[in-house]
Amino acid sequence: MKDYRYPTETLTLVLTIGLLLVAAALVAGPTLCLAPLLVVGLVVLAYQMNQGHHRALMQQAVAVTRHGTPQAAALAQQCVNRLRPGPVQFFIVRQPVMNAYTFGLSRPYVVVLYEPLFHYMDEDELRFVIGHELGHVALQHAWLNTLLGGMGGVPVSFGGAIIFTLAFRWWNRACEFSCDRAGLLACGRPDKAVSALVKLVAADADTPEELRRALAAIEAEDD
Repeated sequence: MKDYRYPTETLTLVLTIGLLLVAAALVAGPTLCLAPLLVVGLVVLAYQMNQGHHRALMQQAVAVTRHGTPQAAALAQQCVNRLRPGPVQFFIVRQPVMNAYTFGLSRPYVVVLYEPLFHYMDEDELRFVIGHELGHVALQHAWLNTLLGGMGGVPVSFGGAIIFTLAFRWWNRACEFSCDRAGLLACGRPDKAVSALVKLVAADADTPEELRRALAAIEAEDD
């Protein structure tokens, strides 16, 4: 058990699984004997989606290495040493998006970092973002998120879809709280954890001007 896991995360996961079983029952209807086949189908679908996503990533991303991307590699290794999540691969996607995510069904899991993060964030803020994603790996969120993402691609009844969506979001929010704690451990500075989160939220602003104003305000506070 990781010390930084959010207190209610495990309970939320248990309740989420229970709700998902209810959703599966709604899908199966009176033919509950089909439930095992449905579960197998979900796992196969999740695996196929994971493999397809990995192949697409290899075509558009740059692997983080000490020789090719020394800054990113050094930061990533520092965070790995701090959180010890196990084998992880890092990739940088050169798209105009301020985001990062983790995926995979087995080790090594993959952490994807978008290039603008390295332009708009300092090293401590990057450590927070990287540490957050490594939290998903260390706390076993990555494979569960990948599997549940595959389940999200299965047609279900309207009631089942509502249950699935609410249950997944409930558990996912608890996971995000846990990983924010992991990110804080990785960067060691609460102010940088806050500024990193603000920059990520500001990246979703409606206009580039709003983003520039938000970033300028954060930089002014740093000075």
